[in-house]
Amino acid sequence: MTVIRNAFRVLEVLWAGSLWSLVWVTQTLFGAQGDRHLAGVLAGRLFTVETYLGVAVAVVALLLPGRSKFLWGYLAAALLALNEWALRPVMAVARTRGAAWGLTFGAWHGVSMALYVLACLGVVLLIWNEDSR
Repeated sequence: MTVIRNAFRVLEVLWAGSLWSLVWVTQTLFGAQGDRHLAGVLAGRLFTVETYLGVAVAVVALLLPGRSKFLWGYLAAALLALNEWALRPVMAVARTRGAAWGLTFGAWHGVSMALYVLACLGVVLLIWNEDSR
């Protein structure tokens, strides 16, 4: 069981690192790509991959003993899922029509960024609070 627990801990840390590194990757992408639409499409794909990764890690956590210790991870995965499957369609409407539910694309993008940062902080708390002994 120790091998499984340690392997899952590595998976958690890799997930946390990928969440945080995507912040820098997207900034670099927008800085290097002159076409902002293309940069946005590529960033969106990366965020989608990150969402599926987070959900997969959460599902694996559900299958392991001590799953109640993964609460911050479940929250982070839920925030990513909310961002992907609830906010993203609204943002697409706002981009096309200029606004959705009274908010512009920029405002929805801000909400999305806030949820992503909260997910990032959730995995930091997950790792911070984990007993590594």
